[in-house]
Amino acid sequence: MAGLLLCSGLAFAQRPAIAIIIDDLGNNTKDERAVDLPGAIACAFLPYAPYTKALAGKAHSLNKEVMLHAPMESLHGHAMGPGSLTLHMTEKQFISTLQEDLAAVPHVQGINNHMGSLLTRHPGHMLWLMQEMNRHGDLFFVDSRTTLGSVAQSVAAENSIPNLDRDIFLDAEPGAEFVEKQFARLLKIAQTQGMALAIGHPYPETMKVLEQRLQQLDTHGIDLVSVAELIQRKKQEPPSWQLSSSPLHKVAKSSKP
Repeated sequence: MAGLLLCSGLAFAQRPAIAIIIDDLGNNTKDERAVDLPGAIACAFLPYAPYTKALAGKAHSLNKEVMLHAPMESLHGHAMGPGSLTLHMTEKQFISTLQEDLAAVPHVQGINNHMGSLLTRHPGHMLWLMQEMNRHGDLFFVDSRTTLGSVAQSVAAENSIPNLDRDIFLDAEPGAEFVEKQFARLLKIAQTQGMALAIGHPYPETMKVLEQRLQQLDTHGIDLVSVAELIQRKKQEPPSWQLSSSPLHKVAKSSKP
């Protein structure tokens, strides 16, 4: 039967689910608005931003997932900020920088890439990343998919790192109207494929839309879950609604290449 889980011989309905990550946190006290969003919002912090430690502590106290938003080199040479992982690094430099980045974000549970349209194309550097994640403990990885050429998620899977990639950027273009449209697309993907993952940023327009729309999810029959929960669902056999629907194509366009 479609969308059913079996437990002790009994069937329980599993509703479609979404997870949402808010990136670029820690630079501004106004980022607290993202931490205060209702439900299981994951909060991705830049490693050396001035408010990362305080806001990550608050996010953890609210039972929200805390992630390292790891700065990675882009194709266009955009400034990445402190703690950047670059293509020219030796393995030793790469691992040392990653360890320091992880230590800079308290309560970290997972990693996703900040920019990275160059670095995530390189299997060797992604292998260093995943090997260190395995040494660090029980971390998950989310490929932000800032390039269609990314190999990050496949290398994560090869190294037994729990992983996902994003389906939607909520605010790749400015304005509440675009965010509304992307949020509607997010729900459609969840309804047709059983689950979907979105990434957004602490822009006022994004926050306003999420503050309103997250309260209405129940009317759509959709659950907001943690990234870890979405990964667990991904590990299950695909529900039959995935077999009867063609997936919506991911778009690599991002405000963060």
